[in-house]
Amino acid sequence: MAPDTSAPAQSVVPQSGAPSLTRKDFVSNQDVRWCPGCGDYAILSTALNVFPKLGIPRERFVMVSGIGCSSRFPYYVNTYGFHSIHGRAPTFATGLKLVRPELSIWIITGDGDGLSIGGNHLIHIMRRNIDCTILLFNNRIYGLTKGQCSPTSEMHKKTKSTPLGSIDYPVNPISLALAAEATFIARTLDTDPKHMASIFQQAAEHKGTSFVEIFQNCIIFNDKAFEPVADKTTRADNAIFLENGKPLVYGKDGLRGIRLNGWKPEVVSFDESNPPSGLPTHDEMAEDPSWAYLLSRMDPSQGFPVPFGVFRRVHRTTYEDLMAQQISEAQHRQGLASTEALQELITGEDTWTVS
Repeated sequence: MAPDTSAPAQSVVPQSGAPSLTRKDFVSNQDVRWCPGCGDYAILSTALNVFPKLGIPRERFVMVSGIGCSSRFPYYVNTYGFHSIHGRAPTFATGLKLVRPELSIWIITGDGDGLSIGGNHLIHIMRRNIDCTILLFNNRIYGLTKGQCSPTSEMHKKTKSTPLGSIDYPVNPISLALAAEATFIARTLDTDPKHMASIFQQAAEHKGTSFVEIFQNCIIFNDKAFEPVADKTTRADNAIFLENGKPLVYGKDGLRGIRLNGWKPEVVSFDESNPPSGLPTHDEMAEDPSWAYLLSRMDPSQGFPVPFGVFRRVHRTTYEDLMAQQISEAQHRQGLASTEALQELITGEDTWTVS
């Protein structure tokens, strides 16, 4: 897909002289076709609000998707885009970024597309630290193919493909991203557009692979999968919003917190006049991912709130920058190849003639 623009190419780096863009500039002429009430609408709307705030020319955005309900996304954004093949969006995005490093590349995937057939591709784009933003829509079900168990479906989940209940242990996307060494890792949810917008903007401004898991409701095949945190009336008591440098406190009145007993987290309650001491502060910039991993394992089934926000934000040189540096060094060391040198290489000792 291509945007309807003939504007000249510009750098992806935000510039003060760049033309001012609005949400309307990013809305495509395609009818949005998702089920009424789908959480994808909120994600799309939030992204359309964030894009003009990034200071990037519209023709420098590229949406790359795989297969699934979420993967219709490129049609609904008036930028360049690829609706690629199942699970391979990271592969397409990697190739594109290496030849066009100035582009702002967004990978749109789902828990099925990204963590099942695309799991290996997702791991490797994160470990390579390709500069892109990955939005993983997690609804814990296969929606496009009508309600089969997905890699994030909970144990004992009864679906069309698991009528007796799933016996697969679910994938934890945040833990996986940490193990793959993504340099920006966050979680948000479709019913909190303000928080989602903040996370999207931070992810886009990060240099390196940004991985964002979005709790997204599939109203048809897995409705209310995240109800305790999705519902505004119960969210405060079931979710904890991570803020760098601040203690882990949550609850409607902010009177519950997370304390460490050795390396084991535990919930503590307190009154306003006597806050407990020793509550750890969140450090999203810690080089050691152990702290972020501990947070990623907090689960409501064990009495813990679900963490949202930025789990990890660290700096590491991107793959495309390392590749450019390597090529430059090789050219400096060996000299730029001439046509004759290239022909000699092609027809050198490692070739033979078959008669």
